[in-house]
Amino acid sequence: MRILSGIQPTGRFHWGNYFGAIQQYIALQDNEQAFYFIADLHALTTVRDPKQLAQNTTDAALDLLALGLDPAKATLFRQSDVPEVSELMWLLMTVTQHSLLEKCHAYKDKVAKGIAADAGLFTYPVLMAADILLYDSDVVPVGVDQVQHVEVTRDIAQRINSLYNGEFLHLPNARVMESTAKVPGLDGEKMSKSYNNTIEIFETAKSLRKKIMSIKTDSTPVEAPKNPETCPVFTLYKLFATQEQQDALAARYRAGGMGYGEAKQTLYDAAFNHFAPARERREKWESQPADLERVLADGAKKARAKGQQVLQRVRDAMGLGQRLAGT
Repeated sequence: MRILSGIQPTGRFHWGNYFGAIQQYIALQDNEQAFYFIADLHALTTVRDPKQLAQNTTDAALDLLALGLDPAKATLFRQSDVPEVSELMWLLMTVTQHSLLEKCHAYKDKVAKGIAADAGLFTYPVLMAADILLYDSDVVPVGVDQVQHVEVTRDIAQRINSLYNGEFLHLPNARVMESTAKVPGLDGEKMSKSYNNTIEIFETAKSLRKKIMSIKTDSTPVEAPKNPETCPVFTLYKLFATQEQQDALAARYRAGGMGYGEAKQTLYDAAFNHFAPARERREKWESQPADLERVLADGAKKARAKGQQVLQRVRDAMGLGQRLAGT
């Protein structure tokens, strides 16, 4: 089983990224065919500052390694270091129907919010399809909002296979961790950089506490019982706590006599301790930039080796013949 997923370097990773995607990467990496990439080509549709994109990409690599991605188990690379993905994207574009892309929710949602509908935004799902298909991926861990793009990938692959009468592209399946599909942000809505309501994984202790204390709660007085299941503080706490710890805090809510400030402090302690080992690992990786670059270069080499095999199959099917050596 080959695992493939990518994450955009559009800013520092937050709790939603971790529990919605990165945690899955770590859990699935005990597979010698796990491929994870930093989607810097995708990020070009929103990040226009080249220095910022470069820094975001480095931070993404540092964060992933710090959070437990092991380069001895999984292949980690920058998307832009694998030129085969861009060529495959064009080959896929030649058979992708315009109407298929018009139906994509991510595109429609962004246009509805007033984001400029450039060609990169519109064809984003085709690049994502190339990312997935280039490695004969079996399983693609994604958030709920990306499931449709995996379905689009399957549609495009099936069209190639049908048009050229063969099994040239492998059909992937999406994997969603439903229990953590929606991580609430500071305002109770889904945690997202777009909503400016995120808690970053590597916040400083001071910033982390300030953000947690700012989480919106209702006006129930301290002495009154409270419903933990409707409280975003408790929802976030469940991400870090054992069932026994959850039950204990839920009992405190229902008994009354506990203010939300105490619940927020409990969340702060749990979150800070949870990511403490990762903070130490990140500092170590950050002090060794040559080692970081070596991991990414080795990952790109492995990714290209596999990608060239798949790309050649598609080139042969479409009548383009042998790809030049070294390209």
